[in-house]
Amino acid sequence: MSVTTISPQQLAELCKSGKCVELIDVRTPVEFREVHVDIAKNVPLDQLNPAQLMQSRNGTSSEPLYLICRSGSRGQQACDKFVKAGFTNIVNVEGGTLACVDAGLPVVRGKKAISLERQVRIAAGLMVLTGVTLGMAFHEWFHGLAGFVGVGLVFAGITDTCGMGLILAQMPWNKCGGECESGSCSK
Repeated sequence: MSVTTISPQQLAELCKSGKCVELIDVRTPVEFREVHVDIAKNVPLDQLNPAQLMQSRNGTSSEPLYLICRSGSRGQQACDKFVKAGFTNIVNVEGGTLACVDAGLPVVRGKKAISLERQVRIAAGLMVLTGVTLGMAFHEWFHGLAGFVGVGLVFAGITDTCGMGLILAQMPWNKCGGECESGSCSK
């Protein structure tokens, strides 16, 4: 079953029409704090419990639940979680927060942060560099570290899931102390 999508422009029109739009942003709390659509509520993908979230919707469970991330990939993963849990009234925002910013939707900006995607690239690059350097200086078996990272990147590309990203999302610098909550309904 495919998940319904909505463009940022369609989302803006829905919000302007006065409808209650419940938008869940599945990025890390630090990414959310940096910039998010003003009506979004942060529920990180790794903490997303579809049944619990749907139960807590306070009578709006018949209305669509909109999901958003940075550019669309994690939003789609979140949608897939909901579908696997038996919920079908789920809508992914095409292009994510980046597309909403480009479309001129109202956003809240906070403290700048390094995106999870950039953190993954930095960590992977450092691991490859370390493996190659140690392999040249000490023993060729250290080249295996670079190969391991390469296999991980290929796996991430094929499956559209990133184990390193999931690990980095758990790091203390990607968490925040409660200031990442926002409203979930705009009237």
